[in-house]
Amino acid sequence: MAPRVRLLLLFVIWTLADPVRLGSDSEGDGGCYAFSRPVILQGLTDNSRFRALCSRERLLASFGNNVVRLSTANTYSYQKVDLPFQEYVEQLLHPQDPTSLGNDTLYFFGDNNFTEWASLFQHYSPPTFSLLGTTPAYSFGIAGAGSGVPFHWHGPGFSEVIYGRKRWFLYPHEKTPEFHPNETTLSWLQNIYPALTPSARPLECTIHTGEVLYFPDRWWHATLNLDTSVFISTFLS
Repeated sequence: MAPRVRLLLLFVIWTLADPVRLGSDSEGDGGCYAFSRPVILQGLTDNSRFRALCSRERLLASFGNNVVRLSTANTYSYQKVDLPFQEYVEQLLHPQDPTSLGNDTLYFFGDNNFTEWASLFQHYSPPTFSLLGTTPAYSFGIAGAGSGVPFHWHGPGFSEVIYGRKRWFLYPHEKTPEFHPNETTLSWLQNIYPALTPSARPLECTIHTGEVLYFPDRWWHATLNLDTSVFISTFLS
């Protein structure tokens, strides 16, 4: 039996719209979202095997000695730092300090050595949707509670939470958010967000374990990991 697919349209502030359900005979219905709005996807794929391989113990056993490249958690990722994965997990994977600036916060996401991590990525099943003329590319990440990346934009893609929860804040490209590129998402949420008028607030949602968010091309977005989280994005470029 084909997996049930449930699409939830993002609504402003705290709520989600009523679910739109796509059956196996309505595969084309997702096309209306491809270029216009974010969508939460549920039940697309079974990544339970990949999730099991992403436990702390298994990742350290398999990749602890691998050197990973960390980025600073600001809009432009000014700095890159290389260090062993085990050192990152044991020394830097902690809750975000709300007083730290983005360029003081190191974050493991993207910049993956696909040859070294191939034995893990081969078990990941990406979303079954695609855009014509694009080639998928993975970015894998692990980060502590309260961490995240401030507002930025790029091409379209999918982001799946493997462990934990990730909160998203999104604006269409023509609506530039109010933020400082070296301010962490946590600082923005505490200092800027409460003063925004309802019309100035972003679309927002929380993506849970096993859920996937599709983000369209050039949409502004910021992320906040609510727990220590493992996640993987499939960029369509």
